[in-house]
Amino acid sequence: MYLEIVSPEATIFSSEVDSVVVPGAMGEFQMLNNHAPIVSLLKEGTIKIHTHSDSKLVYDELHGSLVPEDKLLKLKINSGTLEMKDNKAIILVE
Repeated sequence: MYLEIVSPEATIFSSEVDSVVVPGAMGEFQMLNNHAPIVSLLKEGTIKIHTHSDSKLVYDELHGSLVPEDKLLKLKINSGTLEMKDNKAIILVE
């Protein structure tokens, strides 16, 4: 699936990924390829991205850093909104 993480200032992450775990308003949940369409509010927490080996990282001082741990990237957020549709997830973070 394709994941894009965007802040008001810049695109923080944009790449194909294996899965993503987000801090939803009702608890943490994971999305894999071909997940059903969903829109969700996100609360303060950590987005965990399981990447393909060719993913590109972008460092963002305002929102924290993406930290590689094997093929796992982590991004701390204060809040956000997620939309998943047609195998593409877009996360707007503050």
